[in-house]
Amino acid sequence: MKRGFDALSLPIGRAEFPQVFPAGLEFSPPARGMWNIVHTSMLLPESHQIYVCARGCLRGVILTAAEMNAMDRMSWVSVDESDFFDSSMESCVIDGVTEILHKRPRRPRAVWVYLSCIQLFAGVDFSQILRELRSRFPGVVFIDALMHPTMRKSGLTPDQFTRRQLFAALEAPAKFDRYSVNLLGSDFPADRECELFPWLEHAGFTCREITRCRTFDEYLEMGRSFLNFTWIPQAAAAGDALQSRLGQKHLHLPMCYGEEEIEGNYRTLAGVMDLAFPDFSAEKEDARAALAELRREIGETPVVLDYTAAPRILSLARRLLEAGIRVERIFADSFIPGDRADFEFLRERFPELRITPTLHVSMRFPEEGRGSGKCLAVGQKAAFFTGTPHFADLVWGRGFYGFDGVRKIANLLVDAFRAPKELPQTIRHKGWGCESCL
Repeated sequence: MKRGFDALSLPIGRAEFPQVFPAGLEFSPPARGMWNIVHTSMLLPESHQIYVCARGCLRGVILTAAEMNAMDRMSWVSVDESDFFDSSMESCVIDGVTEILHKRPRRPRAVWVYLSCIQLFAGVDFSQILRELRSRFPGVVFIDALMHPTMRKSGLTPDQFTRRQLFAALEAPAKFDRYSVNLLGSDFPADRECELFPWLEHAGFTCREITRCRTFDEYLEMGRSFLNFTWIPQAAAAGDALQSRLGQKHLHLPMCYGEEEIEGNYRTLAGVMDLAFPDFSAEKEDARAALAELRREIGETPVVLDYTAAPRILSLARRLLEAGIRVERIFADSFIPGDRADFEFLRERFPELRITPTLHVSMRFPEEGRGSGKCLAVGQKAAFFTGTPHFADLVWGRGFYGFDGVRKIANLLVDAFRAPKELPQTIRHKGWGCESCL
C-alpha cells in the first residue's frame, strides 16, 4: 500500500495538463519566501499603501509590513458590519484615506488604495472614490488596487493585478527613447552578469527596472522606454496594459532553461530591437560545464523541485534531467500554459517522474512521505515537504536569466548540496530578499 507522498502523487506519464489535481480544501505549507501583494507594492518608491477591509483580513497585510520593517509605508481603514447598512461605504473609504494622508508627516507621491471583497459585494463605486480623492489631493497619484479571494479563481489573480497596477502611474512621453527598454514584473533585480545586459549596453541601450528605482522620478523615467519585456508570466498583463495604454511595445520572453528556447528569446529580441545577434557559444558551454559539475558533485542523489522555485519549473526539471541529474519529484498542483511543450516532453521521455500536490490537506503530515536518504531540494516547499537541510533557496527564479542563469542555478545547487541550511529558520521569512525583523 502506498503511503505518504506516493499515495497522493501521480507519475507524469498519467497526469493531465494543466490541472493535475482537483481543487478542494487546501493546506498552505509554512514556506513563506514567495512575495505577496504587500511586498510587490512596496517596489513603487515613495508610495504608501492603504488597505480598507475588515480586521481579520487586515491582520495578514499588517504583519507582512511589520516583518519587513515597513510599517511607515502602510496604513489601514477598518470596516465593520454597520458600514453595510448606513450607505457610508464610499465615504468611509474617502474620509479614512483623507485623514491618513493629512496625518502623514510627508505626503507620498503615490497611494495604493486597496479595497477588498466586502466593498465589492456591497457594490461600491470605486471610480467615484478615486475621483474625489484625486480632487482633494491633486499632487498625489492614486492607484486602485484589489485584495479579495474571488480573484484567485477567475480573471487576473491578485498577484497579476498588482504587478499590472505597479506601472499604472507611468505616463506616455512626447517622444519615446529608442535606446531605452524596461524589464517589467520581476520581484528581484535582474542579475546583470547575464549575457543579455552586456549585449544591450554594448549596443547603447539603457535597461530600466523598478527594482533599481530609488525615487518616484526614476520610476517615471520608465514611461520613456519604447519597449517593455517581461520574463515571468504574472507580469505579462502589465506589459499588455502598457502597450495598450501608452503605446510601448511588449515582448514576453519567458524565463526558461533549455538552450533552444533561450536562444529563441534572444533572436526575437534582436529582431524587434534591430540588433546584431552575438555568438553565445561561450555562455552555452559555461552552463553545460556547471551542470556537469553538479552531476559529478551529487552523483545519484535524488533531486526534488517545487513550482515556487521558478516560473517555468518543468523547463528547469527538463534541463536537469537532460544533464543526467536524477530529478525524482516535482511538487506542483497545476501548470501554466507555457509549460505544455516541456510537459509533453517529460511525459514521453521521463514518464515515471512524480508530480505531488502541495495544497492537498493530507500534505500537512509531510513526515509520512519523507525518506531516510539524502536528497537535494530546489525551492522552499520542496525543502519543507522532504525535510532536507540541503536545499537551494530559489524563489521565482531570483532574477537569474538566460545561459548565465542556468550556470548560476547549477552553482547554487552545488552549494546547497555541500552546505546544509537551517530549514525552519530560513523558510519562515516572508518575501525572499526583503528585510525581515525575524
